[in-house]
Amino acid sequence: MMYSEKELPEVAKKIVASAKSKVICFHGLMGAGKTTLIKALVKELGGAGNANSPTFGIVNEYHTTTNELLGYHFDFYRLENEEEALDFGVEEYLYSGAWVFIEWPEKVPSYIPEDCTNLFIEIVDHKTRNITFGK
Repeated sequence: MMYSEKELPEVAKKIVASAKSKVICFHGLMGAGKTTLIKALVKELGGAGNANSPTFGIVNEYHTTTNELLGYHFDFYRLENEEEALDFGVEEYLYSGAWVFIEWPEKVPSYIPEDCTNLFIEIVDHKTRNITFGK
């Protein structure tokens, strides 16, 4: 599905409706728009405030406008190995029942649930992206 940034709210609705689980893995090159898409998903799901990339903190926690837990956003780009994810309890987050958005899931393949939804984002041009669902 091709989209531009202004179409993100509609894309987020489609992803939420199509996701086979609450764990969504985002695949794509640096600058492909993974965090931007996650921001749209958090907003679509009723998140309070703005979503940001957790690049330096590895995980961000999001809440609804009524302060209920909405989900977690991981950016594993800076991990050196899978054990680092285990050290901060990644499995507890993954099986919490909350939404879990994962950037760079290829850094922690052993911990990704089999029923996760994989999204592949490709850069078409500076304004357009193509997203596909995959295994």
